[in-house]
Order: sequence, then structure tokens, then C-alpha cells
Amino acid sequence: MYSSMRTFSETEKEFIAEHLHQHPSELMLQAKRYPDLPMLELVQQIQARQKAAGKLPSWVANPDVVFPVTLSVEQSSSEATAAFKASLVSGKLLVDLTGGFGVDSLYFAKRFEQVVHVEQNQELQEIAKYNFGLLGADNVHSINTTAQQFLESFESIADVIYLDPARRGGRDEKVHLLEDCEPDILRLLPQLLRKAHTVILKTSPMLDIDLAVEQLGTVAQVWVVALQNECKEVLYFISRAATGEAERHAVNLLASGGMQQLTFTKSQEDQAKVTFADPEAFVYEPNTAILKAGGYRSIAAKYNLHKLHPNSHLYTSSTYVADFPGRAFRCSGTSRYNKKELLPLLPQKKANITVRNFPESVAEIRKKTGIKEGGEVYLFFTTDMHQKPVVLVCRKATA
Repeated sequence: MYSSMRTFSETEKEFIAEHLHQHPSELMLQAKRYPDLPMLELVQQIQARQKAAGKLPSWVANPDVVFPVTLSVEQSSSEATAAFKASLVSGKLLVDLTGGFGVDSLYFAKRFEQVVHVEQNQELQEIAKYNFGLLGADNVHSINTTAQQFLESFESIADVIYLDPARRGGRDEKVHLLEDCEPDILRLLPQLLRKAHTVILKTSPMLDIDLAVEQLGTVAQVWVVALQNECKEVLYFISRAATGEAERHAVNLLASGGMQQLTFTKSQEDQAKVTFADPEAFVYEPNTAILKAGGYRSIAAKYNLHKLHPNSHLYTSSTYVADFPGRAFRCSGTSRYNKKELLPLLPQKKANITVRNFPESVAEIRKKTGIKEGGEVYLFFTTDMHQKPVVLVCRKATA
């Protein structure tokens, strides 16, 4: 990457736009054809824009936006999740203590009078600052320093301090435990709570929520955010004023712009009454946000569904629940896990396979049965209320 942040000439921006869909390695092989262009830098911009196309469409659409190395793009929030996060808070001052590429800061700036963007990597901070100006975020003040150094010199009280700690270890391996992230949120937390009314911590979806709530202490809310049924982030709202149990909000942002949401507490989940049944006419699979948040009993109680097994997290009903927050299927019957019994049910020898509370993986099942991926049939390999393995034969349900 270039040694310091720079902008690009009109000729260079035109080259980026013209070759946006070309493979970066192919472009580098053609570098001698463009002796007057800084090919490495331009190809890196193209590669970053390709990586960002799905998650940052308005940034990619702006030819003047400068992108950092692809890792920083990969680690940034998407526009959809950043906008949702920002919708949860508002006020006078928010400090984004791990600002990075600045996507979250940009959306927070729409909800706060002032946002301070803190980033320790000078080049990344300069890129973010330049883009803030391009994108009209005049109320963002960008600072090149570490989170710890900023906190030591910060003498005000922010409405919100937001952190998304780096989740890569010393050997660049991915980590998810709070104590392994940088900065160390557990060590900084007392100081953070002295300098903000609310601290919002974004963590890896891999981190156990019960463990995190126990370690963090005064957690008021937990937001599990999925985008089109892919769990993207978990947010902890921490406050000295928090009392009682943390509310858990499972949110799935839909492609249509709408969302599915389930809210409950750990006690409500534990006390929810659940009944069990054999598969009925309809089978349901909750979205990933609900599964991550642990709303296994709450979802059954809210929608008056039966569970198939305490640990299967598949649900059933005799009548169709149109607004179920997840996938709904019409169940045509069940089968034993037997190749000779399954294949006659699949004329094209294809099916979409899901495993829930079953001893074998999807790959192992496909290898043993020869069932290829695809088609309109959905097979759920699971365990029923009688502790027996069973295969549910389904198709997607419609109203």
C-alpha cells in the first residue's frame, strides 16, 4: 500500500472505474501496459472496492472515496448494520474509540451533534478523515491516537463511548474472548464508565453472551444483529445506571428494509412454558439472531409453537404462522436416515440439508447418501421428542 494517504487524479479514478470488475492479479500482470500509472495502488483500490461492494454500496458508488487495505474493509461494519446501530442512540457527543475506516462514525454522526473518531493507525485515520469530508460528515472530529491515550486526556463526559476492539491475536489469528482483544475492555471498563453515560461494546458473534454479561457487569441491553439471516455483531450496552436483568434483543435486518425482532430476558427465557410434539403440518427454523441470543423457549411461547426436542431448536404447528421470524416450511412427512428410504423421495437426487441436534454433519450425510445440493426439497436431520434421529421432508411454506 502507499506509504501515506493520497488522493487520486481524474485519470486514475477513471482507470479504477473502468477496471472495477477485473481480477486484481490479471491487472498486475498487465502493469507494463500502463507505465505512467501507479498500478499497485490502483489495483489495491480496485480490490478494496470489490470487497466493499456488498457492504458499503454508497461508498463504492462515490468515485472520490479512498479505500484502505482490504483487511480494514473486511473488518468494518456494513452500512446496514451501522445505520441500525446508530438508530439505537442519540445525543450531543459520541466517541468512537476504535474508529477504523469510519463507517460506524459516519452513521453515528447523523444522530449526534458531535462525534470523535479515534484511530491509532495514522494512514487509516487520514483516509477516514478525508472521506468524512467527502461524505458530508462535518461534525466528526478525527484524531490519530490510541484508545488509552485518548481516555487519559479526555476530560469531558460523553453520552456514549463506542468500542469495536480488534479481534486478531499477535500471530494474526482470530480471537473472540474479551481478554484477548485490543484494547482490553475489561481493564478499561472502570475508566470508560467514568467518562460516558453509556458504553457500547461490539463483540464477535462467537463470544458466549452469558459469559460476556457476567464479565462486563452492569449490562442494560444486549443486541444481537443479523443481516439477511447472517449473524453480524453482538452489542452490549453498559451503564452504571443499569439495574436488573439485561434485555436481549434479537434483530434480523431484511433485504426489504424491514426487520424481525424478539425481545426477552434470561429469566423470561428460563421460565417460558414449552410443549413438545411430533412434526405437524408446518416446521419452523428461527433466524440466526434468535438462536444466538438464546431465545429457544421464548420464540415457542410467543408464537404458540411446539418444540421437536429440547435441543433441536426446530418448531412445529398444525396451522401456518405467517409472521414467524425465520424460515417456515410445509412438512410432507418424515423418513429414517436411510439412503434407500430417502432417495425415492428426491426424483432429482437433490435437496437442501440442515442439521439440528444430529450426530453427523451435512458433508457426512451427502457423502453417505449421494444427495446433491439444491432443488426445492429441504431435509432437516434432527432428533425428535422420543430421542430418535429423524429426517423431516419439507418444502418452503407460503401463505
